[in-house]
Amino acid sequence: MGVRGMQRTVHGEMEELLSRVEPPRVALVEQELESPPAIRDVRSAVREALGEVELPRGSVAVGVGSRGVGRVAEVASALVEALKDAGADPFIVPAMGSHGASTAEGQAEVLRHLGVSEERVGCPIRATMEAVEVGRTPAGVPVYMDRYAFEADAVVVINRVKPHTAFRGEVESGPTKMLAIGLGKQKGAHAVHAAGWEYIHRTIPEAARVAIDAGRVAFGLAVLENADEEPCRIVAIPAEELPEREIPLLKEAKRNLPRIPFSEIDVLVVDEIGKNVSGDGADPNVTGRYPTPYASGGPSVERMVFLSLTGETGGNANGVGMADVVTRRLEEQMDREATYMNALTSTTPAPVRLPMVMPNDRLAVAAALEMCAGVRPEEARLVRITNTLRLHRMWVSEALLDEVRENPRLHLVEGPVPMRFDGDGNLEGVD
Repeated sequence: MGVRGMQRTVHGEMEELLSRVEPPRVALVEQELESPPAIRDVRSAVREALGEVELPRGSVAVGVGSRGVGRVAEVASALVEALKDAGADPFIVPAMGSHGASTAEGQAEVLRHLGVSEERVGCPIRATMEAVEVGRTPAGVPVYMDRYAFEADAVVVINRVKPHTAFRGEVESGPTKMLAIGLGKQKGAHAVHAAGWEYIHRTIPEAARVAIDAGRVAFGLAVLENADEEPCRIVAIPAEELPEREIPLLKEAKRNLPRIPFSEIDVLVVDEIGKNVSGDGADPNVTGRYPTPYASGGPSVERMVFLSLTGETGGNANGVGMADVVTRRLEEQMDREATYMNALTSTTPAPVRLPMVMPNDRLAVAAALEMCAGVRPEEARLVRITNTLRLHRMWVSEALLDEVRENPRLHLVEGPVPMRFDGDGNLEGVD
C-alpha cells in the first residue's frame, strides 16, 4: 500500500473512532455580569476628560491601536474634533507594533476594520513602518517612535486599559504600553519583548518614560470598558503622570473583566478568535491558557478547541497555539505571514504553533473529549462560548448544571439538548 493509501486508511480510522464519541447534552445559560453602565454620550465624555489636560497646538499625531476598543471611532472622532477646536492640525497614526502583517497598508486596513477612517474621524491617516530611535532605557533597551509621530509637534495616544495576556505588573495594557510598544512599530515592539518577558513589567514603563522625555507626548486617553465591551469611563492623563495614574485604572479594569463562571472545565470550545478580541486571539485571562509563565489566573481547562477566526483579524491567528484542537476552517483562514510576525516580534513562538486540525466542528469537539483521560464524554464538563469578550450567554454541559442552579447570577435559557451540528458537521451559533 502506498503512502497516500495509508493516509486515507488512517484518516478513515480516525473519523470512525471520533464518530463514536457522543458529545454531552448542553444547556444555554445566561450570565448576569456585574458591570458599570456604558457611557451614553462618548463625545461629551471625551470632552469632559480633556478638561484635565492642556490641548496641544500645531500638528498632532493621534495613536490608535489594533485592539478592539469599544466605539473607538467615536472616541477618536471626538478627540480630533476637540484638537481642531483648540487650533491643532491632528492626524491618525497606527500604534500597533507589528500588527497588520507589519506593513503600512496592513495597519491602515486594521484601522478601517475598526471603523477608524478619514471620513469617520475627520482627519488624515498616515501609516508607516518607519520608526526613529528616541533614546534608551536604563537597561539599554532602544525605544522607537513612529516617524510621522516623531516629526509632529505633539503626540496623543488612545488605548484601552486592561489586564495583559502574558505578564503581570502595576501597568499592563494601556497608554503606557502603547507608547513603549505600539507607537514603536515592529522595531520598538521587538526591542521591548527581546529584553525578556521576565523583565517586561519594568521595561514597558521605562521605555514609555523615554518616549515621554523625548518631549512630544502630550497625554494619553485611557478608556475603561464594562463587561459589554462598552466604554464606561474615559480619562485623560498628562504625559508626566503616566504610568502612575494607570495603576488604579488597571485595578478597576480587572474588576470589570467578564469571566467564565466555572473553575474546572474539561473542554472549552471557543467559536472564534482574533486580534480584535484579544492580542492572543482568545484572552488568556478568560481561558486560563497563557503564552508565558509570567501571568496566571482564570479557570483550569483540560482541553481547548478553537473553531474559526474573526473577519476583523485579517487572517492573523496569533493565539492559535493555545488550543489543543482547531478546525480545518480555521487553518484555511489563517494568514501565516501575518501570524508569524507576532511571534517574531514578541519572541514568543507558542501562540502561533498549529494544534491538531480536524475536518469540522463535530470531529474537533470529539477529539477534545476523547483526549480527556478518565472522563466519559457524556459526563464531561464542557463550556462553549462565542469569544472571550462575549460571555453573557454560553452553552454548558449537564455536568455543570448543579453549579448553574447554585449560582444566582446564572439562568437556564434552554435545554439540555444534544449539541446541534449542521449537515457539514459544524455548530450553530451560540446565541
